[in-house]
Amino acid sequence: MGLHADYSQPGTQPSGTATVRTALEFAQQAEKLSLQTPHNDEHPDAVAIEARFVTPQDPVIITAGGNRLPTVPLEEAYKLNILKEELSGHVSKDAIGQPDGNARIPPSTGAGSSHVPHAIRKAAHKASDGSLRRSMPPTNTNPLFPPLPLYGPPSLLRDIQCWTFRASSFFLSAGFLGVIVLGAVFTNIPKACNRILLRMTFRNPDVQRPFHEEEVRRQNTRKEQEKSWKRRRSQDRGTPDQESVPGNEGFVPTEGGPDPVVCDVGYYARRVGLDVEEFQVQTEDGFVIDLWHVYDPREYTRLNDQERSYRGPELLTGDNRKQLKDPKQKRKFPVLLMHGLLQSSGAFCVNDDNSLAFYLCKSGYDVWLGNNRCGFKPKHVLLDYPDPRMWCWNIRQMGVFDLSALVSRVLFETGFEKVGLICHSQGTTETFVALAKEQRPELGEKLTVFCALAPAAYAGPLIGKMYFKFMRIISPGLFRVMFGIHAFIPLMMTMHSILHPGIYGWLGYTVFSFLFDWTDTRWDRGLRARMFQFAPVYVSAESMRWWLGRECFARHKCILSTKEERHNEEKEDGADGPLTGTDNQHGDHVVAGGTGEHQRRMPKGATAWYNEKVCPFALWVPGSDQLVDGQRLLQRFERGREPYVKVVHSKTIPGYEHLDVIWAMDAVDQIFQEVREVLWKTCDARDRCRTPKGCENVAAWVPGEVGVDNGDADQSSSDST
Repeated sequence: MGLHADYSQPGTQPSGTATVRTALEFAQQAEKLSLQTPHNDEHPDAVAIEARFVTPQDPVIITAGGNRLPTVPLEEAYKLNILKEELSGHVSKDAIGQPDGNARIPPSTGAGSSHVPHAIRKAAHKASDGSLRRSMPPTNTNPLFPPLPLYGPPSLLRDIQCWTFRASSFFLSAGFLGVIVLGAVFTNIPKACNRILLRMTFRNPDVQRPFHEEEVRRQNTRKEQEKSWKRRRSQDRGTPDQESVPGNEGFVPTEGGPDPVVCDVGYYARRVGLDVEEFQVQTEDGFVIDLWHVYDPREYTRLNDQERSYRGPELLTGDNRKQLKDPKQKRKFPVLLMHGLLQSSGAFCVNDDNSLAFYLCKSGYDVWLGNNRCGFKPKHVLLDYPDPRMWCWNIRQMGVFDLSALVSRVLFETGFEKVGLICHSQGTTETFVALAKEQRPELGEKLTVFCALAPAAYAGPLIGKMYFKFMRIISPGLFRVMFGIHAFIPLMMTMHSILHPGIYGWLGYTVFSFLFDWTDTRWDRGLRARMFQFAPVYVSAESMRWWLGRECFARHKCILSTKEERHNEEKEDGADGPLTGTDNQHGDHVVAGGTGEHQRRMPKGATAWYNEKVCPFALWVPGSDQLVDGQRLLQRFERGREPYVKVVHSKTIPGYEHLDVIWAMDAVDQIFQEVREVLWKTCDARDRCRTPKGCENVAAWVPGEVGVDNGDADQSSSDST
């Protein structure tokens, strides 16, 4: 019997007793997934009425008021929907164990899926049971994306346990952070002593820096601009918007003077003659995230607050909202930038005109800066900070929900069918995950190209450091005791708000340099305090557990392949050889090096992460990146592991470290110019857009046959040193 039983036949209609029992079970299940525990018809709009599957693995809860609650475990979502269908008379309980293809409840896919019929046959938990102990997932879970815990509506027991976790994590995580800070400071003492010694002997310790002369030139330029700003203000020669700074190509700064070092992207945009407007975007699971639009005030009319607010959870498409002052002028092609771990998209705006966001905007692109959930100000349409459901998410939710919502809003505001995407570090991870064929592959059809800066798909050698090993050794339960079930070490954000920007910038650089082996060798050191004003931001403890815990990335050292799958691929590839020898007439690959019975055949792309919906990729890999292994990702494409991925450009930059791809003083020459050209040659609306500066001779990219063709792809790679 299928799910859609024929109740017109005698004896198939559920009895009155069965209906009452089903109604009670549905009420209990709905109460467990609701925003509040209803008493005497209180909070009727907060009651869960349905689980809606955004993807087969991502059910979100719809409340009676039409709002959304974050994703819940699959078996809980299935149970709610089946009980609802049964109560409506569309399904009998005898049919629950035999779903058919027409059921409203989508099938479970992917590794580690729960057996739903077995889960449904379990007795329903009491709705008043808010025990966090019962909500914890088992230690051994899905090796790539373990199921998240279920936190029910508030109850006395749940609140007590939440405050217990918050108290324990406050002291333990503060102690952990203190050890890291002390370690960073002590390891920095020899460097400081060496600098002092050089100064005492009348030697400049910075003269050996590779861009010392350029650094001095930029510092002097900033001083001259500050003096010029003060002079214009003091002489009252007119408002600043009436004078153009020489060499600024008509972009007139409306802010100037000494840099106060503030956490305000709009302020730094105005210092270079641009401006920023902030949009609020609602995700399909109810989070409200920030989207910043960088624009030229000479040609764009800023939208009002209501037009920039969030517009509901459904993905938006269609009408063109962008208002140009000259309607006859061609539009700029939109590009979306996504930031790295513990950062915001302000990281793309800290180097004045040499910032990636400002560089692309002045080149002729319509630049949008996306931010992940929580960020500087955690926001949700229903939940608030103390609720653990506010923090029950990891990298999958950031890709499936956040990235999709941001892309959708940019398309809605600009009226284009596709957008160019540029990501750094964790931003590349969430994109790699979201585009995967088991996640949300249709997102690839909305992107002209995915530009990955320091692509984070494989772990680098830093994952083996002592403090990372410690986080990998402890159990999930102990991880929660130490780091909580809310934000990850929120003390960092508190220190950000109370410390002087100069002190905080120095401390932030010292700590993160100690943790990730970064250096400021290629950065403009005069702007270092500004660089760390846009980090860290709020992230969930669950997200950090995905990166560093014993079950996920730190164990498997890959975002979409398990440790076992990765080792099997290495054996098939051999030491340094390609994946395959030659193609046979059936389209299969013969593994190189095998003869006779040892010669194995495997389908082309048998372990591929992506399908035919994936967009073209362009990759820039730092040659000295210790945090992630971009070279391994390039090898995956070169060896035919991803037959549907078209790599239109790839480059390895010798000596570059993880953050150099966005902050190095020569990043404009090494990366930004190439990004600008790749965006234009893959643009699908060249006839409707103005040609970006420097792209007049860039030809349109014509897709070839499916597969990574290194001969046709624009390869600009170098050996790392």
